[in-house]
Amino acid sequence: MYYKTTYQSPIGRITLTSDGESITGLWLPNHQDIEAHYDDKLIEQEQPVFEQAICWLDSYFSGNKPEIDFPLKARGTSFRETVWKILLEIPYGKTVTYSDIARKVALERGKAKMSSQAVGGAVGSNPISIIIPCHRVVGKDGSLTGYGGGIDTKIELLKLEKLDMTQFYRPKNSTKP
Repeated sequence: MYYKTTYQSPIGRITLTSDGESITGLWLPNHQDIEAHYDDKLIEQEQPVFEQAICWLDSYFSGNKPEIDFPLKARGTSFRETVWKILLEIPYGKTVTYSDIARKVALERGKAKMSSQAVGGAVGSNPISIIIPCHRVVGKDGSLTGYGGGIDTKIELLKLEKLDMTQFYRPKNSTKP
């Protein structure tokens, strides 16, 4: 059985999901069809882990660097779970590239190299946005690409973490930050 609750954040309404013990999802305002990620209908019901996650979000959106002191359970292939574990290692206020993560995954898996595109797919399928900080991943050339929550949301999150936005740029088909 899975549960859900909502949280009103500075970037809009976020939906949190849980299996009753762990956070299984943090879905941003523009995420559609959240229920399709679950086998059963989500039940709107308070859970202790929601209270912990909401305290974390309150602290995060207040400009703090909160520690994750509640369980997370992101379900995916072993490859995706490896990538998501690496995302959790990215420090607050820092960014890494898809190729940085690909090198780390290759090392952990004992391979000579790993595809940055495959890493991009895993980053993009992260079900626990913000807490598992996929917004901290940028293109090798410094471009702000590949955020399921939308580039504008990615920019807002990076600004919140006090990153100098002049070091990044958007692809040519986007407007400047």
